[in-house]
Amino acid sequence: MTPATRVGATWMSLFTLAWLAIWTVQLTPVQLLLPLQLDTPEDDWIRGVVSSGLVLGIGGLAGIVAGPLVGAISDRSRSARGRRRPWALLGVWVSAIFLVLTGLVEGPWLVGACWVGVSTGVSVASAAFTALIADQLPSSQRGAASSAVGSSQAVGIVLGVGLVVLLGLGVLSGYLLLAGVIAVVGTLSAVLLPDPPAAASDRPPRAETRPRLASLRDRDFAWMLSGRLVTNIGNALGTALFLFFLLHGLGQPSAIAQDNLLMLIVVYTVFVVIASVLTGIVSDRTGRRRGLTIAATVVQAASGVVIVSFPTFEATLVAAALMGVGYGAFSTVGLAFATDLLPGEHDHARDLGIVNVTAALGQLIGPVLGAAFVALVGGFWLVFLMAAVLSLVGGLMTSLARQPEPVPAPR
Repeated sequence: MTPATRVGATWMSLFTLAWLAIWTVQLTPVQLLLPLQLDTPEDDWIRGVVSSGLVLGIGGLAGIVAGPLVGAISDRSRSARGRRRPWALLGVWVSAIFLVLTGLVEGPWLVGACWVGVSTGVSVASAAFTALIADQLPSSQRGAASSAVGSSQAVGIVLGVGLVVLLGLGVLSGYLLLAGVIAVVGTLSAVLLPDPPAAASDRPPRAETRPRLASLRDRDFAWMLSGRLVTNIGNALGTALFLFFLLHGLGQPSAIAQDNLLMLIVVYTVFVVIASVLTGIVSDRTGRRRGLTIAATVVQAASGVVIVSFPTFEATLVAAALMGVGYGAFSTVGLAFATDLLPGEHDHARDLGIVNVTAALGQLIGPVLGAAFVALVGGFWLVFLMAAVLSLVGGLMTSLARQPEPVPAPR
């Protein structure tokens, strides 16, 4: 049953802080720390790209398993302490512990093993916090909450990379900083956000009559998931190897490449936040999410075309802005659209865990594909071309999911 009572500013602020911490600790290593750990400029730099892609891919696989599993368990929880909070706290602390371990180890095998722990913890926490949207928000506020998730993603990258670069932190000290962020902010958010025990009507019956993963048999939900997966692969292709592109595609020295990476991320972030806020407001007022989601994939695709056509740093700044607009709108309205399409009211966390898996799976497949494309052609043009193609294919798949009847926000 969709909640009818609107939440206040305190709820939204705590929810936003939780996601800001999650994105900061997940994406700062992806964009900066892991490439620095695994780069091999003294040897064959392509080997470093391949190692990075494999590490990110294996970590994404762990998230695919953990998110829906924890969501399904929490949907059926009868704990008086709440359904989501215990899992949010578990995910937060698993992430913090393995971030420290990732900073302490060396070599692709050990780094990859520890990154699996980080990805698992992040996926568990994400599943718990995402479920709060369906648990506690009316349809007219889901766009705003999804906007908080999307804009926090971009701000989190700037916050994490900015602190590491501007403070001159090394790899280990960077991981220690991130562990502190998720431990403190994640714990406070999980404890302070309300999480009342589920009413009897909210819990799935003990004798479950629906087929396993029945939501995947829902036509519209399945098309939405497919489009979301493919679009996320396109985004991961266009962003996961940025530092390597600056180092080896544009031939920039390491210090300059790190500074320019921060500049690209700032540009990306500004446009993600703008697009997230505006499209979240529009989608809440109109209830029309599908059209905005499809348009966002077209803008995201344009960013890859720009880099392929003009492989310069200046053109890359333009591409970062386009990627920000496209992915900011897609992540916000697409998540709200997914929430509107949830087929089973007793399985919100499980099904939203599956929705989150599409992002995790995109982060798995994207870097692995990107590394393969770089090894195949000895450069980066095929990476960005395929990022554009897959973004468009994702938009086409999303168009096949039917728009539910809109529920406009009260005036």
